[in-house]
Amino acid sequence: MGRKKAFRWRRQLAAALLLAVACAAIWAWWEAQHWTPSRAEYPVQGVLLGETDGGVDFRALQAIGANFVYVEASKGASGRDRAFSANLAALQGGTLPFGAVHEYDPCVPAERQAGNFVTMVPRNAGMLPPVIALDKLASSCGDPAIEQGLEAELTTFINQVEGHSGQPVILRLSEAFEAEHAIAARIERNLWLERAYLEPEYGGRPFTLWTANPGLATEVTQEPVRWVVAQP
Repeated sequence: MGRKKAFRWRRQLAAALLLAVACAAIWAWWEAQHWTPSRAEYPVQGVLLGETDGGVDFRALQAIGANFVYVEASKGASGRDRAFSANLAALQGGTLPFGAVHEYDPCVPAERQAGNFVTMVPRNAGMLPPVIALDKLASSCGDPAIEQGLEAELTTFINQVEGHSGQPVILRLSEAFEAEHAIAARIERNLWLERAYLEPEYGGRPFTLWTANPGLATEVTQEPVRWVVAQP
């Protein structure tokens, strides 16, 4: 009888422990989905949006704490975000500061990419500084000459975008891109770094923007959004 009681007790204890672990995992998942950095530490916070985020009510987004918006605009020589025109029109009619993002393709000549960007993004001094997203590695192009000439081509693109916008660009560097190309140390522009929940340090110098939660669930968007904070 004693053995049966001991066995039953151990089984109940194991079940209780499994339940506790499951509850902790659910709580951690919920916290991760809804976490944003402290406003005391990062007073200015905003979002990055594109066509994959679906329709967005920018007034509602502002009401829950977004202080700025970046919207994806162009990619490479001909890629265009299908939501950009609608997002731009909505933002131009509101009060949220906003800017545009170009996804840089190292396999494509700088002039062709610049043509795509300036066609998509209007010259508007009231917009936030343009952002160049650097994620695709030059090694993926399969041409050593492209890898060797990356800095020169990227500098050409930066100069053309800055000439169009009248503002210095921000470089949004993925950790993989920086590890392979070390652009942060070679091109002096403000940095936008990415790392979920933990402050990134891979840029080697302070960041200006940080994607702190790449999948923030909100009550005003159908899909999770990329939550970004600005360095005070």
